[in-house]
Amino acid sequence: MTVAPMKGRSASILTAAPDMKRRNRAEARFRLYGVIAIAVSLSVLAFMLVTIFSDGISSFRQAKLAFPVTLDAGVLDPKGNGNRDEMTKVTTVGYGKVLAKSFLAALDAKGIDTTGLKDKEVGELISKEAAGDLRARVLADPALLGQTIDLVVLANGRIDGYLKGRVTMDSAKLDSNVSPEQLQLADRLSAAGLLDLHWNVAFFTKPDASDQRPEAAGLGVAILGSLYMMILVAVMCVPVGVAASIYLEEFAPKNRWTDLIEVNVSNLAAVPSIVYGILGLAVFINFAGLPQSSSLVGALVISLRTLPTVIIATRASIRAVPPSIRDAALGVGASKMQTVLHHVLPLAMPGILTGTILGLAVALGDTAPLLLIGMVAFVDNYPSLPVDGFLDPATALPVQVYSWATRSDPAFIERSNGAIIVLLVVLITMNLAAVLLRRKFERRW
Repeated sequence: MTVAPMKGRSASILTAAPDMKRRNRAEARFRLYGVIAIAVSLSVLAFMLVTIFSDGISSFRQAKLAFPVTLDAGVLDPKGNGNRDEMTKVTTVGYGKVLAKSFLAALDAKGIDTTGLKDKEVGELISKEAAGDLRARVLADPALLGQTIDLVVLANGRIDGYLKGRVTMDSAKLDSNVSPEQLQLADRLSAAGLLDLHWNVAFFTKPDASDQRPEAAGLGVAILGSLYMMILVAVMCVPVGVAASIYLEEFAPKNRWTDLIEVNVSNLAAVPSIVYGILGLAVFINFAGLPQSSSLVGALVISLRTLPTVIIATRASIRAVPPSIRDAALGVGASKMQTVLHHVLPLAMPGILTGTILGLAVALGDTAPLLLIGMVAFVDNYPSLPVDGFLDPATALPVQVYSWATRSDPAFIERSNGAIIVLLVVLITMNLAAVLLRRKFERRW
């Protein structure tokens, strides 16, 4: 018996019907749209990273001047008795004069021409931070008085920018902080080996600096403040979040109250972070009277922000443990608590650790709540060691990025991009740790 072909369709399955061709074209367009979306996303990400790294990688190197300095005891110890209390009366102005005098002597010894520049203008190539660093070194070791030591000091921000290409001869003509003649002198100093770019370790250890000393600004206080906050967040947030998740998932009865709690936990995870900042300002500072800009207040606010994320991730990990594990434990006589602690929780631990680390990574990058509790304030003193240090003024990495980005000097913009690089490295490290922990301990059912 011969079967007649269906109307409008091909008689052979090897020949695509019109409907199949349309579906294939639609699928091809959909795949193309996906490829384009991924390409655009990667392009934007690459552009952002290239911009940040090109502008910020130079902050890890700093222009420094190297020359011998004679520590004139007549200036630094006027009474000549070596009494440290008397020596502290000599301010950085006196040490600045010693540095400038030794710098001019070094230039004469090298035969470097300073024609067209006054002695004061030559001395301005040295950072204002150098006098303070030298003063601290001499007060720590008064035996240095009268000696000639080889010193490496910071050059000022404009000279640093000139070596990095941020400052040019044309811009110097319009800049009241540097002159083309000083930049020409910088070229001669570089040729003589007195001026060069060095690895900037102080960027990770020094505190913030004033607008007059951008070359001396560092991330030391911000890194320590972020570390203090993360320690407190981990202590306050993780136990509470894990305990709440265990109760809600394993022990709480399923009724309207637990449904309400679950809905509110999900809603809190979606609340904008700035709302938590307003809450922290009202409750922890205005009502409780905790010190503003302290690591403790910042950790309390960030803990509120992170707690819903930890609860959701922990509940998902506990829920992923097969019910047969619970049934088997209960079947051999284990109590509900023993089943949870000895079987469910260890199996869910990889997911719990992953969710916790990712939650802490998100918390580390939060800025808005910290701005509202005053952590944007200028802090140039390191907080004390724990536990007292938790109440001292501090700042955090994302807040330091914001602070530097709002200043007008281009040197601070460079440093803000450098701080972003440091923050990205920390966040990527935390995310990699979460992935590695999950792969190492995860069990597939």
